[in-house]
Amino acid sequence: MPSDSKLVRLQDQLRQLGSVAVAFSSGVDSTFLLKTAHDILGKNVLAVTARSHTFPKRELDEAAAFTKQYGIAHLIVDSEELDIDGFANNPPNRCYLCKTELFTKIRSITEERNIPHILEGSNADDDNDYRPGRQAVKELGILSPLRDAGLTKNEIRELSQAAGLPTFDKPSFACLSSRFPYGEHITAERLKAIDAAEQFLLDNGIRQVRVRFHQNLARIETDEAGVQILFAKHLKEKIYAKFKELGFAYTSVDLLGYRTGSMNETLPIIGS
Repeated sequence: MPSDSKLVRLQDQLRQLGSVAVAFSSGVDSTFLLKTAHDILGKNVLAVTARSHTFPKRELDEAAAFTKQYGIAHLIVDSEELDIDGFANNPPNRCYLCKTELFTKIRSITEERNIPHILEGSNADDDNDYRPGRQAVKELGILSPLRDAGLTKNEIRELSQAAGLPTFDKPSFACLSSRFPYGEHITAERLKAIDAAEQFLLDNGIRQVRVRFHQNLARIETDEAGVQILFAKHLKEKIYAKFKELGFAYTSVDLLGYRTGSMNETLPIIGS
């Protein structure tokens, strides 16, 4: 279990803040942060969720259901990344563009409501990957209490389980734009195809999955449990047919399996 000092540090920081808005994606980290903040601050907490083409409806529905279940004030805002200048070109700093737009929008909301602080759910493990969105967080004065407390992903899962949160074993998720190689143009139609492809795999029992876009080829990343399900003969044929229907001429399975930030593996090539 995580040390008591990390949890106490988180609780103390939240208590001192008094009133906060939490950027809430319904993922493991932001759910734990939101619930902990609500336990301490009660009605002085506002959850804010962005609705866009890069955010699957299933995640939006889960965010709405969670806040309703626990009686947490919840605001859904439209934040269409494809309208941001340069975003659709998918540059390596794509996440910076997205986070800047999102948190600027949330900042306008908190100013109207006299909420002094905005929180986001980065954890201590996020320092180990290329995450340009952190620069936007820093520039806009957004707080990252989980990271400040030194809580890792596994510790957050353990604390979530102890708190009875349904997300303690939820698979990791990143916005759908992360499925595209840097420099590959992102469109609403392509995002819909990726979303539908991943939803099809989820509906067939594969829990941890990414479908990466490579023009007319879809590259599936999943864990060992997912591979066992995927290679059942009847499912292979169903996946091929479904992905063909979605516009992919070819479907492949990544030999290294699921891993976060796999598109970042191309960054040295891009910069060479």
